[in-house]
This record gives sequence, C-alpha cells and structure tokens, in this order.
Amino acid sequence: MNRSDLLSKAAELIDGQRAKDYGNAAENFGNIATIWTVILGHSVSAEQVALCMTGVKICRLTKTIDHVDSWIDSAGYIALGGEIATEKTA
Repeated sequence: MNRSDLLSKAAELIDGQRAKDYGNAAENFGNIATIWTVILGHSVSAEQVALCMTGVKICRLTKTIDHVDSWIDSAGYIALGGEIATEKTA
C-alpha cells in the first residue's frame, strides 16, 4: 500500500464508517478524556487521547510492523488529533 492509498483509507474511515459508528471525533475523544481523567486522577485532553491512541497503534506495530490496519489507524488518530488541536486555537 503506498502512502496516498494509506492516507486515503484513513480519511475514508474517519470520515465514513468510524464517524457513523462513534459520532463526532472531538466529542468522542472528549468523552474518553473525561473517563481517563477520573481513572488517572489528572486532567486529560481530547488531543492527548488522540496521541495515546496513536501510541497504542505504534506499540502494536513494533510487534507486527507490516500490519496495514495499524498504520492506517495511526494516520487517522493523528489527523483527528491535529484537527481537534487546531480548531481550539482557531
């Protein structure tokens, strides 16, 4: 899979089925951040959720470097985190 295909697939997922399944990413990541804040005992932001979810995918890739879904999901999480972060500063 080339880089354009990988990024296109990530966009297709985050704008398509994943959006249908989980709703607005900023809201969903905000909800996750709220739960993680309670569990961890310190504030967690939606952007940090995106970074941590990307980290999960990176860790998985260290065991299965050729697992395409993890590459695609990593790109998707980074894109969503970047969108959430830059919308806050706009």
